[in-house]
Amino acid sequence: MKKKDLAIIVIAVWLVVITLFMLLAARIDLEIFFVLWLIGLLVIVELMDTRFSLPPYMRYLKYVVAAGILLFGCIVALKVMEILSR
Repeated sequence: MKKKDLAIIVIAVWLVVITLFMLLAARIDLEIFFVLWLIGLLVIVELMDTRFSLPPYMRYLKYVVAAGILLFGCIVALKVMEILSR
């Protein structure tokens, strides 16, 4: 099995587990879901990263990670502003 296919399966299982726990807790929060998805994606990318060669899909995956980190920064900034406004 290729690393690329295995990564897709693992991230899908991770998202299903997150969704099940959110449903069991009766608390659906998209911000928490996004942060947990990003953590899973970061772990997958770190485990898949090769030392000497960079497959094309890894370059695009790193762009997705960079966009996710920027979005995470926006979420954190909004939460800080929400806390400070109280």
